[in-house]
Amino acid sequence: MTFNRRQFLQMTGSTVAGLGLSQFFTQADRFGKVLAKSTPRKLAFLVGINKYPGEDALRGCVNDIELMRHLPIYRFGFQPTDILTLTDEKATRTGILQGFEEHLIKQAKPDDVVVFHYSGHGSQVYDPNPITEELGLNGTFVPVDSGLPVGYPEKKGTVQDIMGHTLFLLMSACQSENFTAVLDSCFSGGATRNYKVRSRPGSNSVEIAAKEKDYQRKWLSKLNLSRQEFIRRYRAGVDKGVVLAATNAE
Repeated sequence: MTFNRRQFLQMTGSTVAGLGLSQFFTQADRFGKVLAKSTPRKLAFLVGINKYPGEDALRGCVNDIELMRHLPIYRFGFQPTDILTLTDEKATRTGILQGFEEHLIKQAKPDDVVVFHYSGHGSQVYDPNPITEELGLNGTFVPVDSGLPVGYPEKKGTVQDIMGHTLFLLMSACQSENFTAVLDSCFSGGATRNYKVRSRPGSNSVEIAAKEKDYQRKWLSKLNLSRQEFIRRYRAGVDKGVVLAATNAE
């Protein structure tokens, strides 16, 4: 059973891939129920990137964001002024992090519904000092100004990606108990069918930038979280399906 992107967005408001069919509909149904809640306020932050410098444009990411902007307004009662969108050249690392802090963290109250949706490149990069005990490649999403190191793949270097661990810290800083994040990207590389898959190459030769680790330490301190407590919360969040990760969704 398949759905094209427009049909699925109209039905549920998110794309959830990489799940068994029963999990697929369970997650989609839960997401719709969260958006439909009667709450004092509903906030959304939507990021979509088609045009990465020096690359062929991705297909559909900005259109996804436009669809996602209309869906909460016309089906779930969001106010247009409570939806922040960043697309293409505006979706820089600084812009995304500031948007998350200013629009979601600073405004959301415990009973509010909060949604973060990202459509664009995903990647995997090496983290030499992870805040979980696992070493190796870590999933990231790629702001418009995060390019590969000069000389890649022959030469090593750093990238300005935003890590999944960072997203979890930002979600933890939000007071809302009704928070859903949807990452419509891909970490696999390559391409399928005749579409460009939403992934940017990454490997052990690409490391996360020092500023990303500094940013994580800042939020660990603000949240008064030890590494051990972060690991406990992170694993609990993954087990509960806090983040709905969509891959290969064209």
